[in-house]
Amino acid sequence: MPAASRARNTEQMGGNAGRKKLTSIRGIDESYYSKLIERPLLMPSDGLFNEERRRAIQAILHRDGRVLVKDLAEHFQLSQITIRKDLEILDSQGAVQRTHGGALPVQAGALLDPTLREKEKLHRKEKMHIAQAAARMVSEGQVVILDSGTTATAVARELRKFRNLTIITNAVNIAAELASDSVEVILTGGTLRKNSFSLVGPIAEETLRRLHADILFLGVDGFDVQYGLSTPNLLEAKVNRVMVEVAKRTVAVCDSSKFGRRSLSLIVPSSGLHEVITDRGVAKSDLRALKKAGLEVTVV
Repeated sequence: MPAASRARNTEQMGGNAGRKKLTSIRGIDESYYSKLIERPLLMPSDGLFNEERRRAIQAILHRDGRVLVKDLAEHFQLSQITIRKDLEILDSQGAVQRTHGGALPVQAGALLDPTLREKEKLHRKEKMHIAQAAARMVSEGQVVILDSGTTATAVARELRKFRNLTIITNAVNIAAELASDSVEVILTGGTLRKNSFSLVGPIAEETLRRLHADILFLGVDGFDVQYGLSTPNLLEAKVNRVMVEVAKRTVAVCDSSKFGRRSLSLIVPSSGLHEVITDRGVAKSDLRALKKAGLEVTVV
């Protein structure tokens, strides 16, 4: 075959391949999006590929629970200005909730009450490090309160190594986690919230009022330093408040994604805490505000 013919055939094949790939993109090929999450790409600036990148940003947000401008810029090998524009467009479309330095899922509002299993998928590494730091604050012979939630569950797993410890909790899953260990477990009783496997209501509150603890590790859904700690469930907030009342020391255990959020029901203002354990993703402004409020802060 003449060289010119071979060149034309190759060009035609390349064109067909190009059209095939575009069809796959327009058809929202899920495996293609997974690849976008897993590895950085240089994205063309035309409208089609801009939209592709924004879909990938949404996928990363769904996976991680938040996105930061600097991380996305590095991931896609683009300027932070371009990423900020992407987030602003997604925010205007109602696809994300724009925050300082990044974005949160749009559903992360005051009434959002995700299930325990949904929460378990988010920020696992950060929660593990927070739990390890919390366990270092505990001594043999103490009484510890753990509220419900995935961070408190991570703390419970770290407390298994103790031999002489009493743990009070309103979380059925935490009691089950510790059932075969040497620590003593007191389950409050109460009405079961199936979403979080927690026990709430008058029975749980009355049980707690008859007890006393050395330290409470309190996980939260929202932590606005000016407002305080909050949760989307009113009954859960009431139980948490009693926990704070009966504990000598209250330590908030929360990953950095919880800062800047307000849920429906206030548990306690920031002044009701003694210490906060969080991860290195916490914003410097939040860190300064915590220290200004007189709180001890452990960053892991």
